[in-house]
Amino acid sequence: MPAKMLIDGKWTTARGGGTFETFDPATGAVIDTVPDATPADVDAAVAAAKRAFSSPDWAQMLPAARARLLWKIADLIEEHAEELAQLETRDQGQPFGISSQISVPNAIEHFRYYAGWATKLHGLTVPVSIPGVDYRNHREPLGVCGLITPWNFPLMIAAWKLAPALVTGNSVVMKPAEQTPLSTLRLAELCCEAGVPDGVVNVVTGGPAVGEALVRHPDVAKISFTGSTEVGREIAAETGRRLARVSLELGGKAPSIVAPDADIDAILQGNVMGGLLNCGQVCAAYTRFYVDHKRAAEFAEKIGDVASHMQLGHGLEPGTQLGPLVSEEQVERVDRYVRIGTAEGAHLVTGGERAGGELAGGYFYQPTVFADVDDSMTIAREEIFGPVLSVIPYEDADELAERANDTDYGLAAVIWSRDIGTANRLANAIKAGTVWINLPPFLDAAAPWGGMKASGVGREMGWEAILAYTETKSVWTSLA
Repeated sequence: MPAKMLIDGKWTTARGGGTFETFDPATGAVIDTVPDATPADVDAAVAAAKRAFSSPDWAQMLPAARARLLWKIADLIEEHAEELAQLETRDQGQPFGISSQISVPNAIEHFRYYAGWATKLHGLTVPVSIPGVDYRNHREPLGVCGLITPWNFPLMIAAWKLAPALVTGNSVVMKPAEQTPLSTLRLAELCCEAGVPDGVVNVVTGGPAVGEALVRHPDVAKISFTGSTEVGREIAAETGRRLARVSLELGGKAPSIVAPDADIDAILQGNVMGGLLNCGQVCAAYTRFYVDHKRAAEFAEKIGDVASHMQLGHGLEPGTQLGPLVSEEQVERVDRYVRIGTAEGAHLVTGGERAGGELAGGYFYQPTVFADVDDSMTIAREEIFGPVLSVIPYEDADELAERANDTDYGLAAVIWSRDIGTANRLANAIKAGTVWINLPPFLDAAAPWGGMKASGVGREMGWEAILAYTETKSVWTSLA
């Protein structure tokens, strides 16, 4: 794989000659050197995408051919599945079991799912109450779409955005997180191999300034961003000023509600997976555990015991259950929140410090569980994005929905109960884009995904993503 950017079908360095390094977070070692794009590079990529959008090879591609193209991309991802999974593990740090069993298969499934939509993007013929007129509508692509992806699941989230953007006929400029650019560059290379016309898929690499140039570009019709709420607000303001389309999948602080009738032993593994998947670097991570006060101490002790026995290590090492955080900056962020939690009076059950010994050279942090957490504490209110779990006792089950909703976020929630009525009443009352009942955090290409409140605007996946990358055109015809 060339450590270069893709602009107009050509692999290139940055115009200013700048580069930056990407690291293996498990060792701190440099993996590769990547171009640091300039605003001029962004201009070139957008111009290429704009030309490609209206080129006959792309704009006039028949639906069946577009479906075959997306299916071919999926086949190539599958053909290179192990390579991509290893690349994702080395660049991001997630255990190989996650990259090979979740990230890569999910990316494949998204391209195949949206390949099926290529021949089904129909409009409607509607009877209007005007005599002598025929009315119909259809969906059209938006144009150049800027796809800005995060560092926690780089390949998978790139697929969430790229597949629906392509199937609806848009062209794209992708900007991966500077911490994890490699799998996105490899995905772009596979798109070229599949036969995507030059300029339809472009990738520019670099830091926040590159993303800012893409967001502000007047020829970018839509921005799709996954990342922090703070950055999402700035993107929303900028796209709002120039009336561009925007989709935002932002932060979360998912509550895990353990109903009084729940079997704690039976739900422990699901809660551990939901809270510590990818070392807690998941926007929908279960981080606030509401447990009946009579069993809160038991729950905290048991989940702390499971967490403390998880095997930390390099994601490519057999048996690794928990990999590193993505960067030194993220280690410092997590540790700062742990110190705040202790200072505010939360009881530290396990963890609470950086891993040492053989792991000292990487960005490892021990899985951490706090008990006796109050709703007002910082660790219960702010997104940490690391392996920190807070157990919050409750006495009145009737207050659970209100307490779970007492947050700026509304991305996801989970409910654990053996009473289907209780579970569904809570699910209906909780303000979140997704609510799981007795499940770890599963996702599927057919199920819309996104948040309420400060967790975002719009949805990805399913038919909702088709709507996000198209607009409706009405056609009126006189029959006189």
